[in-house]
Amino acid sequence: MKSNVPDNPYVLYEDGLFLIADKPSGLLSVPGKGPEKQDCLLSRLERDYESVFTVHRLDQGTSGLMVYARDGETRRFLGRQFEEKRVVKEYEALLLGTLPSEKGSSEYKQRLDPDNRPWQIIDEERGKRGITEWDVKDVIQRGDRAITRVRFFPLTGRTHQLRLHSRELDAPIAGDPLYGEGTTGEYPRLMLHSAYLEFPHPRDGRSISFRLSVPF
Repeated sequence: MKSNVPDNPYVLYEDGLFLIADKPSGLLSVPGKGPEKQDCLLSRLERDYESVFTVHRLDQGTSGLMVYARDGETRRFLGRQFEEKRVVKEYEALLLGTLPSEKGSSEYKQRLDPDNRPWQIIDEERGKRGITEWDVKDVIQRGDRAITRVRFFPLTGRTHQLRLHSRELDAPIAGDPLYGEGTTGEYPRLMLHSAYLEFPHPRDGRSISFRLSVPF
């Protein structure tokens, strides 16, 4: 459902308070540092909408669902939902390897490595806790390697959380240039997709959800 507004190719839904957008892999969520990093999903939305406010981010290589607020009050409301863990997030990924069980969870304390930005490292003393649950959908054999298709349910929102946890479980995300083997002909992008979002509607608190098909 869209209101009578310019047709933006990234917008899946809007109701005046927020936008649900589909971010392509390779496009920044918000502007980075330097003129070469000003093109992003936010700037492309601002071409057609007078006011758009960032609520959360996806890594540049990650594709899929994002929510942007249309006004400051909605941004504050949605920001609280993320902080209070009232937003249900589901990702799908392809992993190079297998996980220790079909269903499970991982918990690590992580922080930025200031000498090697933007890498995150495990630090059980000074890091912040990240928790991820998983549900394996399928495991296929490609040559001498097992490839796992998995659904991730992050209960926290640490930087690079799913990518770091996958590496620590000895099954890095395919196409990951930081924590895995990088892109290849078979995996030309980071194989991580934001497939589902559910959160209280800022108008009346009712639960609203969105699902987007996985492009790999």
